[in-house]
Amino acid sequence: MPSLNSEQIRIYQEQGYYFPVQALSEKETTEFRVRFLDHLAHHRSRLAGLAPRDQYIVLSETHTYLEWVYQIVSHPNVLDAVESILGPNLLVWGSRWFSKMPGDKAYVSWHQDATYWGLRPPNVTTAWIALSESVPENGCMRVIPETHKGGLLPQRETCALENVLSRGQEIAVEVDESKAVDLVLRPGELSLHHVAIVHGSNVNLSGNPRIGMAIRYITPDVVQEGPEAPLAILVRGRDEYRHFELMEPPKANFLISEAAVPPAVERMMKTVMPANWRPSDRSPSV
Repeated sequence: MPSLNSEQIRIYQEQGYYFPVQALSEKETTEFRVRFLDHLAHHRSRLAGLAPRDQYIVLSETHTYLEWVYQIVSHPNVLDAVESILGPNLLVWGSRWFSKMPGDKAYVSWHQDATYWGLRPPNVTTAWIALSESVPENGCMRVIPETHKGGLLPQRETCALENVLSRGQEIAVEVDESKAVDLVLRPGELSLHHVAIVHGSNVNLSGNPRIGMAIRYITPDVVQEGPEAPLAILVRGRDEYRHFELMEPPKANFLISEAAVPPAVERMMKTVMPANWRPSDRSPSV
């Protein structure tokens, strides 16, 4: 692979997702996993004081200040797969690490990304890249096929602390879980899913970590309303629209202090969260 053929593209368009796609070599996967675990270790005390829903401060938009993460989001194999869906001009709008270590209580409720992101038209796809095995036992992502076709469902904001989603948002109507598909991935594989598909993931009940990153790709014609121009990085092709403020890719790995909020994270939160939103600290013992 990793470019999708016509049948695989049809499956994505019909079902709202496609998996698996081999993206990273074994050597690359091992190297990136070690680097991610180092990132967690560097921010261990800060993460311990944040509920899962607020850990985006450390775990999101790392591609804007860590060169090794930018290597992942701009990897030719990843971009080839995404180009199969979105075409030759690609922006990275955002990224978020989703790690569930043994004993974590973190989960992701059923939701649709399109409800809160405000991206129009919906020329958006997420590449979820596994750096560890991602299986039902350790809380792999699950999707409800074809739900990207039916419009946006009502959602409620629970602000549940263990919900990884920043608002704790969840579908406010019954979801038929009998139709759910587990997106099982081996280390180095990725899945692609549509911005409007209903998806979520359960708690890690195994003794093994689940480590992955969601990368949100858009086409340059997409518009996002907000108080400030949204940020993006051009990773392939051209941007003739200039709807986003284009950032330069990081040339090194910049360490963020324990008290700082990375600029790209702050800008993203101003765009997608309420004006008075602040992260909720919690003690490490909770």
